[in-house]
Amino acid sequence: HKEYRRQRQLCIRDREVEDELKEISLSDSKLMKEDASLGDHIEMESVTHQASRIAAQTAKQVVLQRLREAERELVYEEYANRVDDIVSSVVGQAEPGRGLILELDRAEAILGIDEQVITERYRRGQRIKVYILAVERSFRGPEILVSRTHKNLLKCLFETEIPEVYNGIVEIRSIAREAGSRSKVAVVATQDGVDPVGSCIGMRGNRIQNIVNELQGEKIDIVNWSEDPAIIVSNALSPAEVQRVNVDTVSKKLDVILTEENLSKAIGRRGQNVRLATKLLNYEINIMTDQEDSEKRQTEF
Repeated sequence: HKEYRRQRQLCIRDREVEDELKEISLSDSKLMKEDASLGDHIEMESVTHQASRIAAQTAKQVVLQRLREAERELVYEEYANRVDDIVSSVVGQAEPGRGLILELDRAEAILGIDEQVITERYRRGQRIKVYILAVERSFRGPEILVSRTHKNLLKCLFETEIPEVYNGIVEIRSIAREAGSRSKVAVVATQDGVDPVGSCIGMRGNRIQNIVNELQGEKIDIVNWSEDPAIIVSNALSPAEVQRVNVDTVSKKLDVILTEENLSKAIGRRGQNVRLATKLLNYEINIMTDQEDSEKRQTEF
């Protein structure tokens, strides 16, 4: 540090000193000048230091580092409060072994390989909506993990596109999803006179079509929810016509009996329809025809 000296004047006061750079008490001034009196000014030498270039650069780096840390903390708190919500993002570059880097408003997010939909193709600059799974701290700033396969992405899209779902007039009771292929959503109305399925579909299907477009063509089946497992499984296996359902609430099993011509409709392509219905109800579903049901009953008898 470079040291230099300059003269400064202090006014002698008989009261308590408020500003030590401009005032001095009478008792202290007597030590410097014996004939000092109230109201006089006394000169004294002050020593200050001028920082060198290296010290100034170091101080600047410390201040900038503290500002960057404060900004990272603000970004972390902002997105930590948005966990379990969706955000709009822009596809950036791909990082081998990690996935895609997505650009958010004030940060970057990671769309892991396991959280990407197999049937979707992402291109640089493409705008997509993603579901925030978690926000973690790292030395480079907040690390935001997002998903395109999570079933709650579908729920958040329903809340965004359908006012009745957002306001609670229509509730989503259960979701079963195979990302990129097909999903089933069970809904129920909380007010009399409201059609929950019609509200979600919209006029000429415009509401559900917006969601399908965001999910790049994923098919969505909307069914009426019921507390009776027999009714909800009949709705979930549509377009197959169910004849009878045997319910075992203890072991959570359903025996669904239908005709031979409805068997393939209930099972679906590669078993997808009954598989999604199983996830939707959280029941084990056994599909059988009348003949198989009679043979089973005979065996049990």
